[in-house]
Amino acid sequence: QVLLVESGGGLVQIGGSLRLSCAASGRTSSLYAMGWFRQAPGKEREFVAAFTWIGSRTAYADSVKGRFTISRDSAKNTVSLQMNSLKPEDTAIYYCVADASPKLIVPTRVNEYEYWGQGTQVTVSS
Repeated sequence: QVLLVESGGGLVQIGGSLRLSCAASGRTSSLYAMGWFRQAPGKEREFVAAFTWIGSRTAYADSVKGRFTISRDSAKNTVSLQMNSLKPEDTAIYYCVADASPKLIVPTRVNEYEYWGQGTQVTVSS
C-alpha cells in the first residue's frame, strides 16, 4: 500500500506561481510512475504531468507545457509540481498519483493510476 499526501495549494493571482509537493510513504520502492491530475468544478479529472522512476520519462498535458515542471526527489520519496504563469483555467483540485505497473510510456489516463492523494485546492484569481 502507498500513501500520498499533497501540500502547497492555495490562492494565487493570475500570472503568479505555486509549488505543489507530494510525499509518498509505504511501499514506495514498487512505484513505477508518479504524477499529477486535476479536476475543476463540473469537469472531468484530467492529466497534468507525470514521470517514470525507471527511464526518467516525463509527460505533460498540452495546456501546461512550458508553464509547469514536474520534479522528483528519490531520497525523500517526493514529487513536486512547479506551476508558473498561472491562469484562471488552472483553478482545480490537484491530485498526486502513483502506480506500480510498468508501462512502455508515461501513463496519462485516470485508470492507469492505482494510488491517489486526497487533493489540494489551487485557485487562480484576479
